[in-house]
Amino acid sequence: MLKDYLRSRIKVIIMLAVVEGIFASSYLLFDMPAVTVLYPLFLSIAVVLVAGVIDLILFANKHKKLLQMDIPSSSDPIEKDYQEIINKLKEEQQFSHQKATSDYNNMVEYYTVWAHQIKTPIASMRLQIQSEDSDLSRRLDADLNRIEAYVEMVLTFLRLDSDSTDYVIKEISLDDVIRPVIRKFARDFISKKLSMDFKPSGIKVLSDEKWLSFVIEQVLSNSVKYTNSGGINIYMAEPEVLCIEDTGIGITAEDLPRIFENGYTGYNGREDKRASGIGLYLCKRICDNLGHRIKAESTPSEGTRILLDFHKEKIGVE
Repeated sequence: MLKDYLRSRIKVIIMLAVVEGIFASSYLLFDMPAVTVLYPLFLSIAVVLVAGVIDLILFANKHKKLLQMDIPSSSDPIEKDYQEIINKLKEEQQFSHQKATSDYNNMVEYYTVWAHQIKTPIASMRLQIQSEDSDLSRRLDADLNRIEAYVEMVLTFLRLDSDSTDYVIKEISLDDVIRPVIRKFARDFISKKLSMDFKPSGIKVLSDEKWLSFVIEQVLSNSVKYTNSGGINIYMAEPEVLCIEDTGIGITAEDLPRIFENGYTGYNGREDKRASGIGLYLCKRICDNLGHRIKAESTPSEGTRILLDFHKEKIGVE
């Protein structure tokens, strides 16, 4: 603080030193006794030091207020001009923020209405194909599931950056979240002749049911999509760590560190032109918001393991 103060007052200090030098030299030029020079010199230096200490205290208080974003009042016309500029910039920033928030909310509201509207024909189509059990109906059902998943991904992507979220953190049964997701992909398992081995855990985790369901659905969707033979196992790898394991094509070693990045599809995604590279990114964002940890382990041509760690330290029950 002292160094900053001296640097800001360097011109005044130099000017005072020059004045004191002129004052002392004027006495010496007339061969006056030393006491007549030293006494007023030391007295003026003492006055300057006292004034400097007071100015330093005022400087420190003003600096402290500015750090707290509290602009202190000032009688200096130059400082008043700066304060007026800052206030105008703050008003413009608030206006821009309000406009951006309003535009964002309008966009979210539009896509929310659009999503609900598009879900109506999807539900109608699903009712029409549920009455029959054939390869065609199973393929159509899988396509409808994929369309619904894309719609949910759009809404989730928009809501993640919203100023307000609808997270409701509470103790929920992990099995009750997983079972509906498995039922949703039942026709996919039948169509691709995949096995599903789900070992109920019987545990409760601290999370948000809706957002956690989205994460598990995205992970299971990827497992079904990239598994052509064998099956999928869902079990607890260790206490409070859920494992979703498949026998799919796996993920290459160079792609594995980047699969949770936005838009990154990797080798498998480039092979499958339908991949968006956003699903696992959303899972990672949601898990971060919920305080969960998600990671992937994979061996090409052997399968992939997605681990969801529900250990909690800081989050509380709502």
